[in-house]
Amino acid sequence: MSYNILATRRFEKEIKRLSKKFPSLRNEFFALIELLNSNPETGTSLGNNCYKIRMSIASKGKGKSGGARVLTYLYLEANTIYLLSIYDKSEKESISDKEIMEIIQTINL
Repeated sequence: MSYNILATRRFEKEIKRLSKKFPSLRNEFFALIELLNSNPETGTSLGNNCYKIRMSIASKGKGKSGGARVLTYLYLEANTIYLLSIYDKSEKESISDKEIMEIIQTINL
């Protein structure tokens, strides 16, 4: 099954900023898109069809544990995966459930 993959405005701003800092991120992002197309439930389930994906950044050189985190939301009715947020693990330790829900509410479902 094929899924539509859409980025939120927040995600677009965050990946643009991180791509300037880490040049390899663009290639790793495209690999992530392919992975999501084949397995939309990739990552750790956070409940409510939200998933956290650990992603390494080659130009950072720290592997998955020190890389980036990508939050996704799977909207099954429309076969759509929303890219909610991406953050550098060294800049932000985690994201709260409240913040995740606020991001989801910005999506017009």
